[in-house]
Amino acid sequence: MSDTAETPEAQTQEAQTPQLSMQRVFLKDISFESPRSPMIFQEEWKPEVGLELNTKSRQVGENVYEVVLEITVTVKNNGNTGYLVQVQQGGLFVISGLDDQQLHHALGAFCPATLFPYARENIDAVVVKGSFPAIMLAPINFDALYIESLQKQQAETTQ
Repeated sequence: MSDTAETPEAQTQEAQTPQLSMQRVFLKDISFESPRSPMIFQEEWKPEVGLELNTKSRQVGENVYEVVLEITVTVKNNGNTGYLVQVQQGGLFVISGLDDQQLHHALGAFCPATLFPYARENIDAVVVKGSFPAIMLAPINFDALYIESLQKQQAETTQ
């Protein structure tokens, strides 16, 4: 018998080792609207930025999950919509060895946080192509948003 043969205990331990890796990043959808162009370029630019975030996830294979970060940026100038950008930034993640709570946290916080820089770059690029000043979205604490979402769900179920 070889000294390198793995015992059943070692194989079980290896199977239980948490693994999370990003397999692919992709742009699922992007939309840019500037309903007041070109008149808006004649106005003094005092933007008011609104941001909406949402995430979706689903299992697409054995230990493979699709996570989609949806971001909508609405920029108003003098109360009128200057532009609207909607992005769905997707990623495929291989995740194994996590319990249900850890998996839910990974899909709801870690994966969206990993996708955010890609979404932010796509938003910035399309805004500049629309002839507006660059908009660099500030970093987002997805862990805090995830915890807030859990607390909200718990409050709704106890009512």
